[in-house]
Amino acid sequence: MSGITLTPIGLIRTPYQKTEGMPIQPAGAAQTPGQVIVDAAFEEGLDDLDGFSHIILLYQFHHANGYDLKVTPFLDTQRRGLFATRAPRRPNPIGLSVVALTRREGNVLHVAGIDVLDGTPLLDIKPFVPAFDAPAVTAVGWMAGQLDRTASTRADTRFQQPSGHKD
Repeated sequence: MSGITLTPIGLIRTPYQKTEGMPIQPAGAAQTPGQVIVDAAFEEGLDDLDGFSHIILLYQFHHANGYDLKVTPFLDTQRRGLFATRAPRRPNPIGLSVVALTRREGNVLHVAGIDVLDGTPLLDIKPFVPAFDAPAVTAVGWMAGQLDRTASTRADTRFQQPSGHKD
């Protein structure tokens, strides 16, 4: 396989200066405000986005180093396969969050419900469309019975230090 090069299109600003203590998903960030600052060269691409209530942010877990194929996720005490979790340390450290778009000011998108570390490189933005992005879910695997804890669970240090594969 050949390599893939991704160039950030902006920066995500949030109140979270360190990973420990952060919400583990946007559901735990509730009304936490943030800003998505898109590079001026891409500002025209934001046209018409303000008609959407929610957007999908794709970003780089820029503080994640290495990965393990088995991890103990925040919502569990049992080791699970990496790809059955939302752990940030991954072979390709790409994150995804659905956030509320509260307003646009030029190249700055004001958002709410952000669960991202301050200074995170932004890779892409997509409009959230329930008909496309929210299919009827019939199974959530090992997370069944755990989801009620999502809003109150905070990150600890378990994904800060690599212990397995290196990038």
